[in-house]
Amino acid sequence: MKKILIIEDDKVLANIYRNKLAVEHYQVEVADTGETGLARMRTFKPHMIFLDLVLPQMSGVEVLRHIRSEADFAKIPVVVFSNAFLTNAVQEAWKAGATKCLSKADCSPKDVLEIAQQTLGPGDSRDSQETRQASKKAKASADAAGDVQFQSDLRQTVVESLPATVVALRGSVQQLSRASDEVTRLKEIYELHRRIHALYGNTGIAGLVLIARFSGALEALLKEMYEKPKNISSSSLRTAAAAVDFLGFLFKAGIAPEMQELSPAQILVVDDEAISRRAIVYSLEKAELSSIGVSDPNEAMNLLSKNHYDLVFLDVNMPEMNGFEVCAKLRKIPQHLKTPVLFVTALSDFDSRTSSTMAGGNDFIGKPFLFIELTVKALMHVMRGKLSGTGTK
Repeated sequence: MKKILIIEDDKVLANIYRNKLAVEHYQVEVADTGETGLARMRTFKPHMIFLDLVLPQMSGVEVLRHIRSEADFAKIPVVVFSNAFLTNAVQEAWKAGATKCLSKADCSPKDVLEIAQQTLGPGDSRDSQETRQASKKAKASADAAGDVQFQSDLRQTVVESLPATVVALRGSVQQLSRASDEVTRLKEIYELHRRIHALYGNTGIAGLVLIARFSGALEALLKEMYEKPKNISSSSLRTAAAAVDFLGFLFKAGIAPEMQELSPAQILVVDDEAISRRAIVYSLEKAELSSIGVSDPNEAMNLLSKNHYDLVFLDVNMPEMNGFEVCAKLRKIPQHLKTPVLFVTALSDFDSRTSSTMAGGNDFIGKPFLFIELTVKALMHVMRGKLSGTGTK
């Protein structure tokens, strides 16, 4: 019998994948840590491995390197699950020898089965080949109907769990805000990261696209904060807390089937520093958000008078007209009365800026900012605007 090992710490997801594969006559075992996975690999001797890149303790990339270092498993097919926002981890996985990289939020049990079948062929069965062929068409039809029902049932289960999830997430944020030293702070960031990682996987497989997309970005931010403590700042901590609050909004406004596909967003970036402007545009591209960048505030006002934008980024310190002045003027344009405006300011001024009157602005982010932090901010404002109706013409 063809053997498959799943290394995945989310027990819900792991069991869903295992059941789907087992029904098709694959022999499947599950490990919830990298260390356990490697040990089981040596005794179980699988023909294929599905591996989550985000695992407790030993990362998926480290596990993959260990797999490839052992002669018996140097060429075994290894399919990795990742987060589309964790681009560095995906690149490292390719270098370490991944056979295929999948976005966890977009990978259904049916997709996992199809990849197994394409790689290993059909699962073994005691039925004769003639019997299997005779029932193939009927089985395919039944599977399609079953997948639809499974998706519906899973969505309902996940939706029912969201109120308890948001309570747990807010509790984690409160613990983080009370952290009095770096060790405790990192521990709380890690715990929050693990909760968001589980939310990303569960909502993705349940078809809750908006929640999964935003959770993926927030997971990437928390992962960077945990792995690079020097990047933790008052700005990034504030963004993480605001993101959890926004998830509470998404849990109510972003669960209807018809809300899973939002219209494309248009964003205007106004910053006289070319490097900073390109950094903002790059951060937006990570979330597949379209933007236009300009250096001249007067040009920005001309664009604002003629076009609709779902979000505007404004550098605070610009010659001729600063960001506050631009914001005050754009608020006089009828179509931009409620357009979200996010100020970009020097990190040294961040705390004082946030307590000042923002001339009609909605939010701040401090320079130098983390790319993924800005991505989270942008998704938060764009999604809120689209879902509440303020981001439409």
